[in-house]
Amino acid sequence: MLTQKKQSSLGIGVVGFVLLATALFIPYDNKVAFLSLSFALMTVGGMLYFRTVYGTALAGIKNDGVWFSALTTRGLSGWILGLLLTAFYIAIYWYPELLGYNAQGQSTGMVALFDPLSYLLNGKAATQWFLYGTLYTFAILLFGVKFIWKYWGQRYQLFRTLSVMFFQLCFAFILPELLAKLNPETPYFAKDLKNMWPLNYYFFDQWHLKNLLDGGNLGLFFLIFGLVMIFILSPLLTYRYGKRWYCSWVCGCGALAETAGDPFRQLSSKKISVWKFERWMIHAVLVFVLVTTVAALWSFLSDHPELSFITRKQFIGVVVSILLITMLVLFFWNSNGLGKDAKYTLVSLGSVLVLVLSIQAFSGQYHILFLDSYSFQKWYGFGIGAAFSGVLGVGFYPFLGSRVWCRFGCPMAALLGLQQRLLSRFRITTNGGQCISCGNCSSYCEMGIDVRAYAQRGENIVRSSCVGCGICATVCPRGVLKLENGDLKGRINRPNYPLGNTLEVHD
Repeated sequence: MLTQKKQSSLGIGVVGFVLLATALFIPYDNKVAFLSLSFALMTVGGMLYFRTVYGTALAGIKNDGVWFSALTTRGLSGWILGLLLTAFYIAIYWYPELLGYNAQGQSTGMVALFDPLSYLLNGKAATQWFLYGTLYTFAILLFGVKFIWKYWGQRYQLFRTLSVMFFQLCFAFILPELLAKLNPETPYFAKDLKNMWPLNYYFFDQWHLKNLLDGGNLGLFFLIFGLVMIFILSPLLTYRYGKRWYCSWVCGCGALAETAGDPFRQLSSKKISVWKFERWMIHAVLVFVLVTTVAALWSFLSDHPELSFITRKQFIGVVVSILLITMLVLFFWNSNGLGKDAKYTLVSLGSVLVLVLSIQAFSGQYHILFLDSYSFQKWYGFGIGAAFSGVLGVGFYPFLGSRVWCRFGCPMAALLGLQQRLLSRFRITTNGGQCISCGNCSSYCEMGIDVRAYAQRGENIVRSSCVGCGICATVCPRGVLKLENGDLKGRINRPNYPLGNTLEVHD
């Protein structure tokens, strides 16, 4: 039951949201005033509500009633919210004119309301993407404050929340817009700080490379920066910290999932069948990205043979050789760290990838399995980049949990997860002797990992899907779980006893 203070604070926030939403139908003359007022009301209302719920209550993690709220248990309010989010994403990606965007002239509606802020940051009129980026960043900042209040006293949660808030605000939102304003003639993709493969699956496409090369010193910087991130910084950081350095400390998708999506983390399925589907799905996406990337470089070598020291077929041969060697090393060198299902997945997807690339060597110049590579990648952008990451990834928070995209579709998460599983110092250690089987850890794992099963056996949690959010350790009442970075030796342990890590057998 909402108290009077909660009702008042929610009312203030709702007024700000309604004021923003009415811009769809009412053309406001003083855009600066109405935009500022709407964000101010949403901020004040949210802060007052969060303070009432978390700031003045007793210390401790406040998940009381999460399984009894219609919003967080797929009730009516949850369905309404999910449908509204889904509709918003559909409009952003495919029907921006519903939001007032006009590619041929002056925009109206909600998009036009953001013109003053857009002119201030990048010197141009707002687009649907600027509208989306602003609301996205605002949600992370506002709900980030709520997350900090909720988990107050947990140093690790404070650190990673402030980290994602900083990277989203400064590196993902403000800095690219300022670079666009200072370098108006430079292509946008030469100013994008997210230029990192496979996060940007088009990194090696001809048009993208051309934009970077045509972007002068700034474009060349981002090209070199992207290559360094792909081949040097990312592997080193993943080896040291696991995939959490990106998924929980930097990534904007992870930031929204951890902050705005926090009330829905318990909705992630822990079924074994879902886990098996997850593994096949996310690695299939990674295979697709690898194939399209090779095809893009194949096309580049075809059009610019003078810029390369290697022929197209030699390039394919090198890629196939690297894949085969990698598969053999993983299969035999680290066979103790891979279960039977994991080995089957590795061999199956690796074989498919090698087969497709081999056929590529004998197909047309711009074709993958005799299909136009541009169209192939366009459908990937539609199906995975838009429908999956946006519509399902965020719109389905109230239905499937907050990490749907991260679990099933993100190629970056798949690549980092493979390294985390096989060659990383990161693990979550468990003390099974202290586990009371309360199930908090499993319930609040947003990645669908049955943490309790590992804790009961005293087995280290070394899963490619784990994003290192640390919530399992935070909600554990007995201190059973601990995020650690240690030696590779003994990282994967599988005790023989069923329960506890101090169990002794007496005659």
